[in-house]
Amino acid sequence: MEQKTVKLFNSELKVMDILWKEGDVQARYVADILARELGWNKNTTYTLIKRCIKKGAIERSEPHFMCHALIPKEEVQEAETNELINKIYDGSVEKLFAALLSRKKLSTEQIEKLKQIVADLE
Repeated sequence: MEQKTVKLFNSELKVMDILWKEGDVQARYVADILARELGWNKNTTYTLIKRCIKKGAIERSEPHFMCHALIPKEEVQEAETNELINKIYDGSVEKLFAALLSRKKLSTEQIEKLKQIVADLE
């Protein structure tokens, strides 16, 4: 059975990023961080947490409205990367790779790291 990918919007990813970095935390803690970093009010953050719960990305438990990420960051990164490749690069990893590499001059060390990544995939 194929697992359904959870589509998260940028605002929801801000909430998830805190859980991925900090682990299980209270909703109030997430709200405090986002208020400090982004100026969001508590209700905005709580609404986003509830939306993530509804999507199956976060699990809530008591006491104190503890939040637990149900999906790993790597899964979201893979889904977002695949969507980008399909939407912008006609499904071509080669086109994405070429676009990324043409953005700036790479150092010899960076080129060697990329060659090693490719070699490890073979």
